[in-house]
Amino acid sequence: MAESSGAIKLTKLRELMENVQVGRTTEKGIQALIVSSNDAHQSEYLRERDKRIRFISNFSGSFGTAIITPNKALLWTDGRYYMQAMEEFAPPEAWTLMREGLLDTPTRAAWLVANLPPQSTVGADSNLMSYTEWAVLHTNLTAAGHCLVPLEENLIDKVWGDEQPAPTANVVLPQPMQFSGCSAGKKVKLCRKVMMKNEAKALVITALDEVAYILNLRGSDIPYNPVFFAYVILTLDDLHLFIDKNRLDQKAQQQLISEEINATYHSYENIHTFLKQIASSCTGNDKIWISNGSSYALHTDCDEAKKHTAITPISGMKAIKNNVEIEGMKAAHVRDSVALVKYFAWLEDQITNKKETITEISGATQLEKFRQEQEHFIGLSFPTISSVGPHGAIIHYLPTPKTDVPITDKELYLCDSGAQYQDGTTDVTRTLHFGEPKIFERECFTRVFKGQCRLSSTVFPLMIQGNYLDTLARENLWSVGLNYLHGTGHGVGSYLNVHEGPIGISWRPYPDDPGLQPGMFLSNEPGYYEDDEFGVRLENIELIVKANTPYNHKNRSFLTFETVTLVPIQTKLLNVSLLTDHEIEYLNNYHARCLNTLKPLLQGPENAQALEWLERETQNI
Repeated sequence: MAESSGAIKLTKLRELMENVQVGRTTEKGIQALIVSSNDAHQSEYLRERDKRIRFISNFSGSFGTAIITPNKALLWTDGRYYMQAMEEFAPPEAWTLMREGLLDTPTRAAWLVANLPPQSTVGADSNLMSYTEWAVLHTNLTAAGHCLVPLEENLIDKVWGDEQPAPTANVVLPQPMQFSGCSAGKKVKLCRKVMMKNEAKALVITALDEVAYILNLRGSDIPYNPVFFAYVILTLDDLHLFIDKNRLDQKAQQQLISEEINATYHSYENIHTFLKQIASSCTGNDKIWISNGSSYALHTDCDEAKKHTAITPISGMKAIKNNVEIEGMKAAHVRDSVALVKYFAWLEDQITNKKETITEISGATQLEKFRQEQEHFIGLSFPTISSVGPHGAIIHYLPTPKTDVPITDKELYLCDSGAQYQDGTTDVTRTLHFGEPKIFERECFTRVFKGQCRLSSTVFPLMIQGNYLDTLARENLWSVGLNYLHGTGHGVGSYLNVHEGPIGISWRPYPDDPGLQPGMFLSNEPGYYEDDEFGVRLENIELIVKANTPYNHKNRSFLTFETVTLVPIQTKLLNVSLLTDHEIEYLNNYHARCLNTLKPLLQGPENAQALEWLERETQNI
C-alpha cells in the first residue's frame, strides 16, 4: 500500500512540476524540484506538518534533501541514515540514495549540473532553505547556465492537500529565573550592545531555540524540543514578537513584563511585511542583522546592501551556560543517571532470570517510566534509540511495532536516550551485552571506549574549534582500519534542543563555531557499526572547564572536559589487554564518581536492585 501510494504521490508531484508558474513570468514548468528537510526556521526536528521528505519518500530521518526530476528521485543523507533510508523508501525502486560524506558522492549542485538539460529551471520553497544553502546552489547552477527560482507555492503541500496536518499552536510557558539564571531584559541589553558595535538597526531572530532562550519562554510545538513557533525582531528601542499573544499563558506574559520585556505583538504571518518595512526605513550605515542560517525568503525581504550577515549574538550566549544553568545541567544529569541505572539493573534482571520478554519498545517505555519518577521531568529529548543486534548498526534506529524485537543475552544492546528536565537536557548512550560477547565485539567496544577516554582527558587551548579535536576520538579505530560516519560531539541546550549549535566536534568543520570556551556542554560519542551485525556507541555529556597546566604558553588559557553523565560503562565488554594504565585509571576514577554520587540516591528497599547493580558495575578493573 505504501509503495503504490508513494508512486502516486511522485506522479502527482511531477504533474505539478510540469505546469507550475515560474515567478511572475509567463513561463511554466521546472526541470527539478529541491525538497529540504526543514521548516521555516531551519529546525532539525520537525512537527508533523513539516515532514515533507517523509511524505514524499517515506524516509523518516531528521536529515536529508531530495531532488525530484521528471524521471529521477534522489535523497542525500549522511552516514547516520544510510541503512534506514534504504529500508524505508517507498516505492524503493523509485528512489536513489546519495550517500553524503563519501568521496564518490556528488554534491546536490554537482549532480544537478551534470544531469539537467541545458538552461533548466530548478525550483524550491525559499522559506525552507537557508540563505547559505540557496547561495551555493544558485552560484553553481547559474555558472552552468541554469536558473534557481523560489516557488510561490510549496508543491509537496499541494500534493499533500487536506491530509497535511494542521499547524501546532500549543501554550507558551515561562522559564523562571531559578532555572534560566539571567533575565530576558539583561539578555536583550547584551544583544543591543553588540548590535550597536555592528551598526545594526534591527536583529532578526528566526531559530526557535534562540527565540525561546532570549525571552526565557518554553513551548511544545515540536516534539522533544521545548520551543514554539515565533519570530523576534529586536531593534535598539523595541522588541517585536511575531506570535498570537493569547498563546502565552498569563504567567509567561507577566514574566516578560517583570523581566523588562515590553513586547509589541504581531501575527506570525506578518514577519515578511514587517521586515520589508524595516529594510525600507534603513538610512546611512543602518544594517539589518540576519544570520545566513535564516531562510532565503527572509533574506530577500532585506535590501542586500543593508544586511549584516553573521550568527546572532544569541547563538554564542546560549552556548556558554551561566552558573545557574551549569548547576542545573549537572543536577539533571545526576537524576537522569539514577533513572538509567535503575533501567539497566531492571533490564539485566529480566533477561538473565528470564522473567518476561522485554522488547526494544517495551524496554524504552520502562526507561521513560524511570525518568518520569525524577524531579523536574518534562519529557524525552528525542525518541529513544533502543536497538538490538543488527538494529544497532542503524545509527538513528527507531523501533516500530513492525521492527520490534526482544532484547536477549545473545546480542549487543545499544540504548541512546535523553530527557528534558526544567533545569537541563540530557543525552546518553550505553552499549551492553547480557551474555557472552564475541571477540570482535569486545575489541570494537574497547576501541570506542579508548576514543571516548582520549577525548574526555584531553587538554586544549581556549577558543580552538571543536573540529580540531575530532581525530582524538577516532585514532584508536583508525589504527586498525575502522571508523564511524557521524560526528563525535554536538552542543547541548539547557532545557532546549538536545542538538545545539554553533559548536560541535566532527570531521566536518562547523563554519560558525566561535571556539570552545568554559561553560559549554558537548557530547562525547564515538562509535562503530558493523552493518547487519551490531552497533557500539558510548556517549557522555562533557562540560568545558579550565585546565590546570604547569605552563601557560603566551598567557593563553587551556581547557579540558568534566564528564557530567554518571552511568557505568560495562567492563565485561572491555578487552583490558588493549587498555593503557591511564585508561584503566580513568575508568576506575569515573566509576568511583558514579558510585559515590548515585549511591546516596539509591537507598531503600525499592532501590535495592539498582544499588546492587551499581556497586557491581563500578568495581575497579
